[in-house]
Amino acid sequence: MPDQVPTSSAPAGQASVIHDLGYRGYDGPRLGRAQIVRALTWHSFRSSFGIGRGAKGKIIPVLALIAMCLPALVNAFAVARGNARLFGYDVYVPGLRVALVTIFIAAQAPELVSRDLRNRVLPLYFCRPLRRGDYPLAKYLALTAALLVLIEIPLLILYVGTIASAKGGHVIWNETRALVPGLGVGLMWAVLMAAIGLVLASLTGRRAYSTGIVAITCVLTFVLSLLLIQSEGGTTATSTGARIAGLFSPFTILDGVRIWLGGTSPGTDADPGRFGPLYGILALIVLAACLGGLAARYRKVSQS
Repeated sequence: MPDQVPTSSAPAGQASVIHDLGYRGYDGPRLGRAQIVRALTWHSFRSSFGIGRGAKGKIIPVLALIAMCLPALVNAFAVARGNARLFGYDVYVPGLRVALVTIFIAAQAPELVSRDLRNRVLPLYFCRPLRRGDYPLAKYLALTAALLVLIEIPLLILYVGTIASAKGGHVIWNETRALVPGLGVGLMWAVLMAAIGLVLASLTGRRAYSTGIVAITCVLTFVLSLLLIQSEGGTTATSTGARIAGLFSPFTILDGVRIWLGGTSPGTDADPGRFGPLYGILALIVLAACLGGLAARYRKVSQS
């Protein structure tokens, strides 16, 4: 029988006891805030790829990664047969990248934030030495890292498959010089799209709703920009309308920034020309607005 210890806080005329259930207390080191953020980031990153979840949770991230890598594998076979590299590092099959990044963030951003909102477990996080901004920061870092894996690994496979059949050191050097800007473009995509995906997914605790919000926003804005670009003469047009038509979607904003910074591979956008700085400024504004909105959302949740 567990020990029963009388308490002094019992109401008059009633006996109250504290039951010792025999749980062993924790007497190890007390890790602080930084370790909590690292653990939450690592757990969220693993969840982005279904690690630690059932087989159903792995389907979308694994298939998205495989599909993203397929063009790079096709390129390796083509280069081995004497052909030139099939894709640019800075664009890498633009339509495929847009589709798979949309699917990935629409499926995985709600997984990272909607469940905790629905189950109302955030007070359990914030009762630890965790600041209000640490939780969304950890989720953002995790999704950014997951998008980097999705976007950058195919570029590395494309690079290795190309230089494996290279003849001469100058070819390897040229491919390396082309790869580095491509990795930079991938970093821009990951940083901006992770912020957009999380702030949209955090609007509701219902996962189906948040998935729909993310997917519909990404698809509709992209289609709108494409229609505007085509109506102004396509990606080769030089009119003012064509140059600013890409400002209505995060995907075309990113492509406009890429072209402005020196990208030469054809993508989804017309050359922004003198409007290039506008694309860069708008990308920063969207990023700041999304991160600010994410922080405000969790500040409000923590106080409710």
